[in-house]
Amino acid sequence: MTQQHAEPFGRLSPHDAKSRVDAGDLTVVDVREQWEYARDHIPGATLVPLGQIISRPQDVIVGDNLLFVCEVGQRSGVAAELAAALGKTSVFNLEGGMQAWRNAGLATEA
Repeated sequence: MTQQHAEPFGRLSPHDAKSRVDAGDLTVVDVREQWEYARDHIPGATLVPLGQIISRPQDVIVGDNLLFVCEVGQRSGVAAELAAALGKTSVFNLEGGMQAWRNAGLATEA
């Protein structure tokens, strides 16, 4: 039996994420590339491509109460892991990424 290691961040469904963002509990950080962000993103999201987060995490991951978003949830998981490694305690990954957000019928802006 393999032992599961707990992830150092939380996962939120699109609807849970939206309610937390709407309440002002979380800052949305979109880690996709500029062209992906330009196509559509969660209203109010800040673009910080994953490459920038990997190269200088302490400079670009500011604050806490962060929701990381990418297209399917993998790149944002890496970003959430890095944020947690920096000591951030309220870090979340959008489960299923923008695909899940769109599939849930939630608003985007371009």
